[in-house]
Order: sequence, then C-alpha cells, then structure tokens
Amino acid sequence: MSPAQFDPAADFPDRPVAANILAAGAVLWRESADGALEIALVHRPKYDDWSLPKGKLDPGETPVITAVREVAEETGLNSRLGRYLGHVTYPVTGHRKLKRVDYWSARVVDGKFESNLEVDALDWRRLDTVMDALSYPMDRSIVRNFLRQPVETSTLLLVRHAKAGRSDRFAGDDDLRPLEKAGRAQARALVPNLLAFGAAEIYSAPPARCVQTVTPLAEKLGVDVQLEPLFSESDYAAAPEAARKRARDLVSDDTVRVISSQGKVIPDLLEWWAATDGISLPPARNRKGSVWVLSFHDGRLVAADHLDRVLIPADLPRR
Repeated sequence: MSPAQFDPAADFPDRPVAANILAAGAVLWRESADGALEIALVHRPKYDDWSLPKGKLDPGETPVITAVREVAEETGLNSRLGRYLGHVTYPVTGHRKLKRVDYWSARVVDGKFESNLEVDALDWRRLDTVMDALSYPMDRSIVRNFLRQPVETSTLLLVRHAKAGRSDRFAGDDDLRPLEKAGRAQARALVPNLLAFGAAEIYSAPPARCVQTVTPLAEKLGVDVQLEPLFSESDYAAAPEAARKRARDLVSDDTVRVISSQGKVIPDLLEWWAATDGISLPPARNRKGSVWVLSFHDGRLVAADHLDRVLIPADLPRR
C-alpha cells in the first residue's frame, strides 16, 4: 500500500496503531549554476516511484543520524541538516504496522551520485516541476513545509548540559559538579547528532557539567571549548541583555556554533528570542542533554526545533 492510499479510519477501525517502524529522510537541496533552487528526487526501481531520500533507522541510531546516512547511501551526497520539516506516517504493506518518517532540510556539501541497489536514478527538480514529479502526496506535504520558511538558513545549536546528579548530594563547589555515568553517555551520543547539523565551534558556560557535555564533540572536531560566563545561570541572571546580545552575535552564516548552557538560562533566552523575532516555540521540557536547533535568516530567528530523548539511542542508559 502506498502512502497515497492510506486511510487510518478505514485501515485500522478497531484501535489506534502507534508507529512502530521508524525512518528518516530529507529534502535535499542545492543551488544550480544560475542560482535556482533544486530539490533531489530519487527513483526506486523496486517501487518504480520518485520520492525524497529516506530509510529506516539502524540499531543505535537516532532519526537525525539516519537522515544524513540515508541521504548519503541513496544519493552518494554528503549533506548538512537544517530545519526540521515534520513527519509522515503510513502503513507497511501486509502488516498491521505504521512507519513514521521524520524529515529535515539538508543542503548538499559534496559527493557524487552513483546508481545503487535501492536507487537507480537521481533527478534534480526545480520548484515549478518538483510537486508533479513526486509520486506521493505525503512527500509533497513535506516539500510544502520546506518552502514555508526561507530555504537558506544559518544554524545555532543550544544544548542543555547532560545529567550531573543532584546538587544537594555534591559536597564541593557546585560549578565543579561533574557529569554522572548517564550524563557521560548523553555527551557521547550528542556528538554524531550535532555533527549532522555541521557543528564546528563550541562555546560553554564555565560549570564543569556544561563543559564536559561538549568535550567529546570538541575532541572529535579537534577544537577548544571556548568559555562564555554569560551563559551560566549566575551571569545570565545578572546581565540578561548582555547574554542575549552575545548569543545573537554567535549566529553566523559561515559557521555552525554550539552553546552549552544551563536549565535556568535556556527557557528565558528562547522565550525572549521567539518574542523578539515573532515565532512560536514548540512544546518542550528542556531536559538535560536535549538540544534546540535554531534557524536564522538575515539574522532573524525563523524556526526553533527541539530534540529531546530522540537523541539518545535505545541501547544507552537513560537514568
């Protein structure tokens, strides 16, 4: 059954069915030689369809990691994720199962297409022809989401430090309180997820738990963690306007930066940013180890996407 044929009420009349097969993909885009926007569609000979590149999560993967991997496997192209574009669900033929596919915007970095077992052709389509070329309405809905905001955006990644145990159980200076075992696992898990968005520079509030959360990423990149006291709870409370200005100054068209901060900083900073630039924030619990992906166009915040427990593969500790 194709996505175009799916009617939840008709196909599952007895009970709601949760999505139990997870996949991810992307609207992969580039600029042509004359500056026009082009979107990549892939042809799958098994289904004889034209669709957006996507595929199922491998064990231990998150949707973010899967989206980048599947784009590379199906198209031969390396990409960098941007805005989250939503998800679609549809039934798997012959089973009482639903597949959920999460999608991101993805800009081509490099690579070259080569025909493979799953995809035998790649077609770059301009906006005036892409909708008619897609085989499924659900893919067209994702492309419409992609086009609702400016395509070319800058990314800032805002991370809440990972788990560090309870402050009332730590005898020393609270700024020295380190990550616990589960927090160290979260810090390691963050690395490929943040790299999927092109993370390149790292700024952190001084507390040890903030720095340790992004240390594995810094080691992977071979860069230093640059300390920024304004992103600590104490300095932010004392000078919120200065901290907000500093955060805005870190938005770059050329470099994806990561900020590691604390639980009493992030909600206020985001509420201010959203109110100032006129967007609505999605519901979020801002748990430890979670990430906000902030997208900007001409310096203005145009989208804020929250990545929570989705960043922690099922085989890592969650306590």
